[in-house]
Amino acid sequence: MTREGKALTLAECQRAVDDWIRTVGVRYFSELTNMAVLTEEVGELARLMARQYGDQSFKPGEEQLDLGEELADVLFVLICLANQTGVDLEQAFEKTMEKKSSRDRDRHRRNEKLS
Repeated sequence: MTREGKALTLAECQRAVDDWIRTVGVRYFSELTNMAVLTEEVGELARLMARQYGDQSFKPGEEQLDLGEELADVLFVLICLANQTGVDLEQAFEKTMEKKSSRDRDRHRRNEKLS
């Protein structure tokens, strides 16, 4: 989903999910239900990662799973939770990046495990 060839902002993604919920999805699931759904989606992502990048092998029929789709499923439910709890993800993400940039400025460079 793009607008005029440009990627959507997080705010636009939040509006798109909200529009979809109100027109197709009828209503948001409860916050607790969406937390459970998010956990389920993260589990599906973890299963794919374990098979694609880890030591597990694919079961019959799993080979066609798409990493991008699994990540997007997680993002969709995360956006649902943000919408229904009044979180502006763009603002929250900017705050997190500022925090990580100041708090962790040299932390990872000094980590011998990452050298």
